[in-house]
Amino acid sequence: MSKKIIGIDLGGTTIKFAILTSEGEIQQKWSVVTDITDKGSHIVPSIVESINEHLERYQLSPSDFIGIGMGSPGTVNRKEGTVVGAYNLNWTMIQPVKQLIEEGTGIAFAIDNDANVAALGERWRGAGENEEDVVFVTLGTGVGGGIIAGGRLIHGVAGAAGELGHITVNPEGYDCTCGKKGCLETVASATGVVRLARDFSEEYAGDSNLKTIIDDGQLITAKDVFDLAKENDELAVKVVDKVSYYLGLACGSVANVLNPSTIVIGGGVSHAGEFLIDQIKAYFDKFTYPTIRETTKIRLAQLGNNAGVIGASSLIKEHINGTL
Repeated sequence: MSKKIIGIDLGGTTIKFAILTSEGEIQQKWSVVTDITDKGSHIVPSIVESINEHLERYQLSPSDFIGIGMGSPGTVNRKEGTVVGAYNLNWTMIQPVKQLIEEGTGIAFAIDNDANVAALGERWRGAGENEEDVVFVTLGTGVGGGIIAGGRLIHGVAGAAGELGHITVNPEGYDCTCGKKGCLETVASATGVVRLARDFSEEYAGDSNLKTIIDDGQLITAKDVFDLAKENDELAVKVVDKVSYYLGLACGSVANVLNPSTIVIGGGVSHAGEFLIDQIKAYFDKFTYPTIRETTKIRLAQLGNNAGVIGASSLIKEHINGTL
């Protein structure tokens, strides 16, 4: 029997697990609630407990596995296997994740930032089609990303490479949580889309269901904005056009430097589908030069919630082979 891999996607609400083949095919999946109480001190023990419980259930032993790969929020030290600054997990102090999981399971362990791990997943088994040069952009509550160049994840000197949400798209724009102004995250995340909609609504005087909803004091979501834009609501169309402009500008800037074969767009906002992708492409073509336009594609992510566990499984393979 060929050896298997465990992939873990650690999130602030749930921890997703999967047992996969060495080719990245999911055989079993499960999840547990993330217990962030007591400064997140229960998280790693619950991971160990859940893995051991499921190995027993499936009549597997540590020797049946190549290793465990995990994606985590926060600042990850890949060599030491530690995490710090994952505030949605209440991890303000350094967490010796690798040490505790290897001691608790007897299985080799590797870890990376969650956005990087999702990028690996989409590159290997998703929209990246296992190509050597792939950029992944995830549009959620914030905007994250991962860059794979020449088949290798780009980490940078401080591990901060791939933070595509902090590309400046409007130097005079909104304040970002990072401390500077006009980051892509402030206008293309789920919260950014809503912020734009509310600001545009204040200056808009025409007929619009979106404006009526906002003026009535009702809560709106990014999905509401895109759904109304698909119905040709004039204000919503203007908002989506601006979001697409910023995404096209950012993706164009990245492509002009890296010339990846594919830029993959994922995350909750990407559920707007090809409606969004087509508009990003129009601006992308405006902001790129001919060679880039002809060779870099923009695609929707394909793996959804499985990107993290699949990417984590490829992480352990690459870690053991010494190529990451």
